[in-house]
Amino acid sequence: MRLTPHLTFPGHCEAAFNFYEACQVGKVVTMVRYGDSPLREQTSSEWRKKVLHATMTVGTGELVGADVLVEEYQPPQGFFVLLTTDEVGEAQRVFQSLAEEGTVLMAAQKTFWSPCFGVLVDRFGIPWEVSCEQKPARPE
Repeated sequence: MRLTPHLTFPGHCEAAFNFYEACQVGKVVTMVRYGDSPLREQTSSEWRKKVLHATMTVGTGELVGADVLVEEYQPPQGFFVLLTTDEVGEAQRVFQSLAEEGTVLMAAQKTFWSPCFGVLVDRFGIPWEVSCEQKPARPE
């Protein structure tokens, strides 16, 4: 088994995934539009350019997303997408990039469980936690 977060957007999935790629969260590998799918004829002409399915590789995992009709869209609630790095500098850089035009809920900082941890909601309304792995103490 594997767990893959699937994000939905009210029409701006492509912009969000391009933003995440620019933030170096991962690499977009799939971007299928409604107009390029068997749903083309069932889809209004203005919605055909919207994203039916997007996939981004993130390290050894994936993040997927899609646009849903505005009247069917529900804002994210009750979860955060946790992005973990091995380096403090990388965690700080990704946090600052994702926070651009978003809302910082907890500034990236040292905590008792991480040398760098921060919480934000990005400009697309997606809640993120960015964390750096705590390196185990070396034996004396």
